[in-house]
Amino acid sequence: MVKRIEVPARGRPFKNNATYCVGTGRMGLALQKEYTDHLKIVQEAIHFKYIRGHGLFCDDVGIYRELEMDGELHSFYNFTYLDRIMDSYLENGIRPFLELGFMPERLKSGDQTIFYWRGNTSPPNSYEKWADLIEATLNHLIERYGREEVINWPIEVWNEPNIHFWAGSMEEYFKLYEYSAKAVKRVDERIKVGGPAICGIETEKWLRSFFEHCLDNDLPLDFITRHCYTANEPTRRGHYIYHSVMEPTRMIDELKETREIMASYPEIADMPLHITEFNSSYVPTCPIHDTDFHAPYIARILSEAGEYADSYSYWTFSDVFEEFDVPKSVFHGGFGLVALNSIKKPTFYAFEFFSKAGDELLYRDDKLIVTRAEDRYVIIGYNWHDMRDGKAKETIEYSLKLASIGQQAIAIKKQVGGGHANPLQTWSNMGKPRSLNKEQVKILQDAARPLQTDSRLIEEDGSYQLDLCIGNNQLCMVEIIPVEDKTHTYLGFDPVEFHGMV
Repeated sequence: MVKRIEVPARGRPFKNNATYCVGTGRMGLALQKEYTDHLKIVQEAIHFKYIRGHGLFCDDVGIYRELEMDGELHSFYNFTYLDRIMDSYLENGIRPFLELGFMPERLKSGDQTIFYWRGNTSPPNSYEKWADLIEATLNHLIERYGREEVINWPIEVWNEPNIHFWAGSMEEYFKLYEYSAKAVKRVDERIKVGGPAICGIETEKWLRSFFEHCLDNDLPLDFITRHCYTANEPTRRGHYIYHSVMEPTRMIDELKETREIMASYPEIADMPLHITEFNSSYVPTCPIHDTDFHAPYIARILSEAGEYADSYSYWTFSDVFEEFDVPKSVFHGGFGLVALNSIKKPTFYAFEFFSKAGDELLYRDDKLIVTRAEDRYVIIGYNWHDMRDGKAKETIEYSLKLASIGQQAIAIKKQVGGGHANPLQTWSNMGKPRSLNKEQVKILQDAARPLQTDSRLIEEDGSYQLDLCIGNNQLCMVEIIPVEDKTHTYLGFDPVEFHGMV
């Protein structure tokens, strides 16, 4: 059945924060060439404003050091690698959204670690030295990059303290937050700091306890952070972890819930809410991240999340990522928008398409969004369907009537899914090679491109008619751009002689 929509000529502001921030693995990965290659790719197409990841204070970045001399222990700081990392970010037009963690070896109070790269999750053995480390790092960044630049870098205290990323109690996290937030403000009151960076476990308990602790103790708090994932319980089979996933609107419901809790506290109700991690699965070996299903699924989240959150940072931009070990093949279920060997995954285009969306929202439903900029329409369609449910495939059809923005326009459609921009399928057709030669890399990079088609729209009674078909597990974008027909300026032009051109 065709869904017929008469799109309103005017709408309301589109709260589109899809490009505010993107996630990365630990920050030390920025020292690898392929990582910076991938960052350049996403920045050329999507233009994220901020990047947020783990491991600022881990020993692979090498900031905190201690040396004994004449029987006395001295703390000192080494910013060699941090400078390289920050330089690479800024050179690619992206600023850090700094996460304070994990614990340096010399400051740890316990041996609890997380991930292949052993990020230490214990509280500091000296909160004073921890605070000094924060101040020293921020002052160095100000000295190198300028105060007026660094005050624009938000700072989040730790990562997911409500689960195994934090070896202390809730009360111990509150102590860490207090020391950290005060240290930040001692450097410059204008630097924004926030938390508690929880994932979706005991959400209400943690948020209310954190808010009340900050308010009761008059602690600095400029924004709220949390994480959202939409996967159900995992099942491990060999190299992979599989999930069923909830509807993408599950994340929207979590954002609404968070805003309702925030609204209970007048001092917090209107603070920015930053989702500093989100995805479907929360593990980097789940095949869903590589599939064409994932692109329209994530697009549905992007279409509405900005109504409730000031940012939602996709975890992550690159498959240069090592939480569960070094990646075993080009497609291994990694989080990234870009696979190894600089191959764009389908979900890459969800963010690229939303980066082009207009700032005026004209129409939105569960499968389609229509936006307008001053001189064009941008229409994004998304039709996700988990093929594991055994149900028949469904194609969505629209007939759209849009107010004209010129006598004639071109409608440029880019399509992702099925046989287009689906390099996972091409890799499978190749026999799933574990390592790629140059020819195979080129084939996969070519296979990652969307299908582009175009058509002409002619104004009739002040409007255009556009028919749009969105296949199963497809994502598409249509840009409608007014054109001025110059055919009459070509003397003797005969479309018949151009083999039927119109």
